[in-house]
Parts: sequence; structure tokens; C-alpha cells
Amino acid sequence: MGSVSAGSRPGRAETDRWRATAEALAEVRREPGLTRVELARRLRLASGSATEIAGRLRELGWVTEERAPCGGRGRPTTRLVPAPGGPAVVAVDVRFEGWRAGVAGLDGVPAAVRTGRHARRDPDAVAAELDTVVGELVAAHDGPVVAAGIGVAATVVDEHLAQGAGQGWSPLDVRRIGAGHGLPVLVGNDANLAGVAEVRDGAAAGAGTALFLTVEVGIGGALLLGGRPQTGARGAAGEFGHLPFGDPALPCACGARGCWNNGADGRALARLLGEPEPDDPYGYTRTVLDRAVGGEPGAAAAVTAAAASLARGTAGLVNAHDPEVVVLSGLAPALRAAAPEAFDVAYGAGLMAFRRSAPPPVRDAAHGADGVLRGAAAIALDHATSARGLATRG
Repeated sequence: MGSVSAGSRPGRAETDRWRATAEALAEVRREPGLTRVELARRLRLASGSATEIAGRLRELGWVTEERAPCGGRGRPTTRLVPAPGGPAVVAVDVRFEGWRAGVAGLDGVPAAVRTGRHARRDPDAVAAELDTVVGELVAAHDGPVVAAGIGVAATVVDEHLAQGAGQGWSPLDVRRIGAGHGLPVLVGNDANLAGVAEVRDGAAAGAGTALFLTVEVGIGGALLLGGRPQTGARGAAGEFGHLPFGDPALPCACGARGCWNNGADGRALARLLGEPEPDDPYGYTRTVLDRAVGGEPGAAAAVTAAAASLARGTAGLVNAHDPEVVVLSGLAPALRAAAPEAFDVAYGAGLMAFRRSAPPPVRDAAHGADGVLRGAAAIALDHATSARGLATRG
């Protein structure tokens, strides 16, 4: 899901000594307020071992213990909860039009979120600006910051190079953002990270196989198996917008023809309306949706066509991947809501016959615009709370 830079790596023996502690911390992340007795039961630990591990987590500042309500006979136990002011991570969401960045504690919810805009500026300038923002967030946080997670609206190749055709950027080593502050840096594609957030505690929570799709500048997404996005041999999987679901006569900026991107985003709407290609496809889509809701026939027809294109491609991916649930994010929920009948008809018609009696539900994302930040925080916390991450700080 991401690459790691900066910081020394502990040896295998040192990492092994922290493995049980990492497993315990993972349980607390999944269920804050878990009792020490229940933790010992889940991890099959002796009472003394559970006590030792809880003490170690307290010393590192990750958790604090509160007395648990008495539930009957036996010794009183304690609840393990995230410590206020404990270790935190920085999460950064780099998008077509701008960026968002915040700090998240063990609960993974970004706070102190800052925003900024860039207008297709030089990628080196963007990286330098964001590195400064990370440094300011680290300095302002009342407690240690132990990692950074960065989501990029771009193809992430070989784990660290991001190439954003929509931004007009040359390849950029995104790991530069934050590495100068001594932080391990985890980098991921924005759709992959938003998908992670939805599987962890969003619209796809509990699904073993989930399909995540987002419409912003083009169509991105992720197939998540067991909570993990399938990133492919070089980390560039999930570029669903470049599947040949569109008009084969239309070229795409990626170099191919017939890409699905050409049928469902703001550039597609502009083409359908005979209007110039927008500088801000995301904002333009919002405007066209408003025009459609306001009763403009041409805008309504364009939105209907885009919603049907989105639905047909979604059905094709369902046929290919057999997910339990489909989650729509970005502008996709608004496109579906503006033309629900067109979406439903095209989705049903595109499914193989045996799927139509019980198709996988198509749900709107629970985290919306915060999905990428939450996913970036999640992968940074995954690293920081792993056996290796704990050994590095311990």
C-alpha cells in the first residue's frame, strides 16, 4: 500500500520481540476500550504477559488504562484506550486542485486539518510547500509524530514515483514530503487509500471482497481483498478509468483510445455539451449537476449519459471481480443521484444474468471527502504500530 523512507531499520530479533506488543496494539485500534482480560484471551496470553505488554504500550505513550466497570466476580480489570496526546501521524491528500493535511492519533481520525490550492504548479514547488506544511503540523502537535502517510491523485509506480497526467506533472518522488523531518513516509494512490478507509470502518466494513470506485478527474478505484488494495506488480493497479469501456474513437491523455474516463467525468460532460474542456473538471461537474437539477435539458441529458456510462463500467467490473459490495465516492454518488433510473437500468443490463437476482449493493462512501486522509492516516499508523515500527521507537 505504500513505501517507507527515512529512519533506521531494526534487526529481525529486535522486531520479533515487539511482535506481541504490535498485535495487542492492533486489537486496541480495532476496539478502543478493550479490557486487559479480553486482550489476553484474544491473543492467548498469560495474565502476566498481558500486564507486561500493557505497561510497554503505556511507556510508549500509545495507550492509557482506565478501570473497567465491575462485571461480576474476580479481580477488577482495566480498559485500554488511546492516550490523549499520544503518538500521532501526519496524513496528506494531494489532489488535482489542491491539498489537505492533518494529524491523526491512534483512532485514525485526522484533526487540525489544513487546506491549500495549487494551479498546476511545478511539482517540485508543490512538494516543497507540502514538506513545509508537514513540518508545521509536526511542530504544532503536542506529542510525538511518528510517521507520515501521503495519498496522491496519480498513478503510483514502483511504490514511490507518482505521475499525475491530470496535473500535467512530471514524475515526482512524493517521499520527499515529510522525509526531511525524520519521519517514515508511506505513499499510496488516493483511490487505494480511500478504499482502505471504507473497508476499515466505512461503507464496506467487514467485506472480504470490495470494489471501490471514485469519479474526480477521471475514474479511479481499487479492488480490496481482506481489507488490502490489490496494487499489482508495480503498484499501479486500479486505473479502472483506462479500461476500454468508452468510445474507441476518442483518444485519452494517457495515450490509449476508448478509455472509460472519456465517458463519465467533467471532461466527458463538457464534450457532450459541446463546451470547452474545463481547467477544473471536478468543479465543472458540480456546476453541470446544478444545471441539470435546475432543469436545463442539455445538462440533464449529459448527466444521464455519464451516469449510464459509470453504471455500465461498474457492472463490467462486478462481472470480473465478484465483489460483495461496490462503494462509490467522489462525484460518483452525485451522478447516480442525479440520474438514478439511468444508472440502475445500465447497471442491471451490464450484469451477467445470474447476478441480477442478487446483485452486489452499490453504496455511497461513508467518509466522502475525508476518505483519502483517513486512508493515509491508516497506512501510516499501520507502519508505526507494526512490530518494526514499535522496535524503531522502543
